[in-house]
Amino acid sequence: MGIPNLRSGDVGPPRLLVGISLLTGTALPSWSSGPRGDMAALLKGAREAGYEAVQCRDAEAARKAGLVPTAIDRLDQPQDARSCVIKCKAEGYNGLTVHAGTGFETDDEACWLADAIVEAAEAEAFPVYLETHRATMTQDMKRTLDLAARVPGLRFNGDFAHWYTGCEMAYGDVGAKIARLQPITGRTRFLHGRISGPGCIQIAVKQASSVDLDAFRRLWTASFEGFLRSSAPGDVFGFYPELLPPAYHYARLVPGPDGNLQEESDRWQEAQVLVEIARECWQRAKAAVEASIPEVHHAW
Repeated sequence: MGIPNLRSGDVGPPRLLVGISLLTGTALPSWSSGPRGDMAALLKGAREAGYEAVQCRDAEAARKAGLVPTAIDRLDQPQDARSCVIKCKAEGYNGLTVHAGTGFETDDEACWLADAIVEAAEAEAFPVYLETHRATMTQDMKRTLDLAARVPGLRFNGDFAHWYTGCEMAYGDVGAKIARLQPITGRTRFLHGRISGPGCIQIAVKQASSVDLDAFRRLWTASFEGFLRSSAPGDVFGFYPELLPPAYHYARLVPGPDGNLQEESDRWQEAQVLVEIARECWQRAKAAVEASIPEVHHAW
């Protein structure tokens, strides 16, 4: 069976589903162009900005705002996987991304948890994607590659900033590392949009070096290619900017014109920039996949 892809509800060609993490619009600075107010106001602002979906913890509120809801949760025990998936499915989410474990698991313990995720997703025919994230069992690139080899049914939410910064991917041959990660990018079906640097997990696009930007473009393009090579009509790939506020120790604070600390950039505008980059990567991936399809010769 396998873990299913996200679905669009129609039978159109595979495409990008552009959503946003609700936290991207949370606690925006006063000078931000983003929406103000309660959750309903944030959801309304997201819909008006052109997003189709939102990752949040209130599926009903998302639907009322005209957005497709996507779930987020964490798992620490294999026996909890099935009930978590059943709950998300019953509440009407289109899929679930999960943080799993703490990073202190033995290889076998990580495998048991990964197996439980796959079994629950397959049993409920519900998309569940294991997130690459610090302080979880996927915090290390090599260990995650080993896990993917042991549990080939896994599908991933690529929050690659955690590896790019946490594993300092820019230290050494970045291209070789990205190529080595193909078993992960090839099975990635969801992305948390964020650009990071070797020393900071969330930076403004204009502050990123050419090396940083190129690395994320390559990671995202490779993920899109993996999806496009195995997708079917009606399947969608979720790209959701997740730009977290300073309270989560992500957004950097820098001195403003008055000398007081303020956010480095407008996360609401940054999210739109990331979406445009993702769309460019999608077109690149689509062209690469189409170019690799053998030409069919008809005998007319």
